[in-house]
Amino acid sequence: MARRCELTGKGVMTGNTVSHAVNKTRRRFLPNLVNVTLLSDALNRPVKLRVSAAALRSVEHRGGLDAFLLKQDDADLSPLALGIKKEVRAVLAS
Repeated sequence: MARRCELTGKGVMTGNTVSHAVNKTRRRFLPNLVNVTLLSDALNRPVKLRVSAAALRSVEHRGGLDAFLLKQDDADLSPLALGIKKEVRAVLAS
């Protein structure tokens, strides 16, 4: 399973661990991913996603999962999230 947020696309970053003697060693910065179940108001069902903690705050700030997905760029979303976004659009259009 990739270490990537399904809603924002946030992934692993790399950098250096710098010691007191200024020795540089490569390291990885991992995103804070959590498995959550979010409720979709349009679909009337829960959706399981692996998202970052920052994305959870963004979902709440934008007013729920449906509003977040409709506003988010398709390039950042995972294939699962894209499918959910398509379902939400279909339900809201009808």
